[in-house]
Amino acid sequence: MRRFGRTLVTAALAVTLVGGTAGWASGDSQTAVTGPPPGTDAWRADTVSGRSLPDPATTAPREVAAFFAGLDDAARHRLLRSHPLVVGNLEGAPLPLRYEANRIAVAATGEARYASLAAPGRQILAFDPRGRGQVVEVFGDLERAEHVSVIVPGSDNDAAGYDTRRKPATGPAGMARSLREATGAESGTGSGSGSGGSLAVVAWIGYTTPVGVGLDAADGRLARAGAARLARFTAGLDAVGAPDPVLFCHSYGSVVCGLAARHTDAADIVAFGSPGMRADTAAALRTGARVWAARGPSDWIADVPNVEFAGIGHGVDPTSAAFGARRVPAADVEGHTGYFVPGTQSLAAFATIAKGAAR
Repeated sequence: MRRFGRTLVTAALAVTLVGGTAGWASGDSQTAVTGPPPGTDAWRADTVSGRSLPDPATTAPREVAAFFAGLDDAARHRLLRSHPLVVGNLEGAPLPLRYEANRIAVAATGEARYASLAAPGRQILAFDPRGRGQVVEVFGDLERAEHVSVIVPGSDNDAAGYDTRRKPATGPAGMARSLREATGAESGTGSGSGSGGSLAVVAWIGYTTPVGVGLDAADGRLARAGAARLARFTAGLDAVGAPDPVLFCHSYGSVVCGLAARHTDAADIVAFGSPGMRADTAAALRTGARVWAARGPSDWIADVPNVEFAGIGHGVDPTSAAFGARRVPAADVEGHTGYFVPGTQSLAAFATIAKGAAR
């Protein structure tokens, strides 16, 4: 009875916290971008050598990979030029083809806010201009990588603001660069040649993230949509022969990872700055991955009630003993976004996990 009373009090607090922001949160409520990319209807109506093209909405990434393996270079590039948005977002399509397609797709928008994404040497693995925009970028040589990590970010991330200047080692791209540097791989956004070939890091803004800390951040609607996209993305990695990835899941991104966990082949899942993963325990995630969790002493996420009530809140704190995740040291992390700052205990541990050397 006492436990039930505490749950009601905590739930009421959660609703009060979210309700207090509802005046502006409702105005910023996001519509999740789902389904295949723009241009899909034209793609479906096209053929190559009399063969129908794989449906982006229903064809498994492995089948997509097999389809492209049966085409010659001329046919591949004809499809790329005719349907850049589809090819650039098609899980299972050859990686170099997707990079080239997305350079074309970005340039075709004519929007200054996206222009930097088309710069020479960048490896944009997915680009969708709908809504606030989604973008996925590869750091390193994903085709030859021995280890792959994927950064899954939380609120306030999108294609439009992806290249906005931020504090070093924060934001999806900053975290990706910092992780590669910490593992001894080459930094930067180049082609990934040289020593960096052993580790590739993907900055994945492949879903519609919440804006701010209002209602969208407190419920699981956007996370559920994101989880389906993350699961398909990891299936796409598998289809092109990439190693099982490590998922580094920050803030609301850890909710996405929690919901996607059983549908991915991740080797490790690392939740940091997490409000909860919509599971009572690590075992309840139903994944074969090792599950890790970190939270710094000054991270404001600690003030978010760990409750799931009437669809509000994301459940048990992943750093709690009750959850059962492996703990990542984070005593020297400052704030909510400082986990990849060079010299921190968390970054050193993350690098060890990324290299597959953690025990």
